[in-house]
Amino acid sequence: MTVTVRKIEPRDHAAWLPLWKGYQVFYKTDIPEAVTALTWERLFDGVVPMHALVAELDGRVVGIVHYIFHYSTWTRGPYVYLQDLFTEDGLRGKGVGSALVNAVYDAAKEAGASRVYWLTHETNETAISLYNKLADRSGFIQYRKLLG
Repeated sequence: MTVTVRKIEPRDHAAWLPLWKGYQVFYKTDIPEAVTALTWERLFDGVVPMHALVAELDGRVVGIVHYIFHYSTWTRGPYVYLQDLFTEDGLRGKGVGSALVNAVYDAAKEAGASRVYWLTHETNETAISLYNKLADRSGFIQYRKLLG
């Protein structure tokens, strides 16, 4: 099984959307259609530091990853926040997620970033198993306050 990862293209919308919706179902959330449309636009806006890659298997898109560059007070180069990663159900544990994360690492290195980081839910055992192979746990606990 050979997974190919590439930058997302406008022609990928029909393949991206079900994966994006699947990601939302997985995390039991419902992102408004207007935000989904805005997200899609941002992925192709040369000014917004938001990017996406797709994973293909036999020419079919089977996984997506979104990542965002931002500056840090701790380093000269930017950090990369890997915000969303999702693969088709039947392909988890088959190398698709790993290929996507490694492709984000490559993009981050190419841009001079000093760190890639992300979050996952504590109950997402499949992802945690993969992430433990690809990165170090930071030991930090996330806090958040929803506004409006």
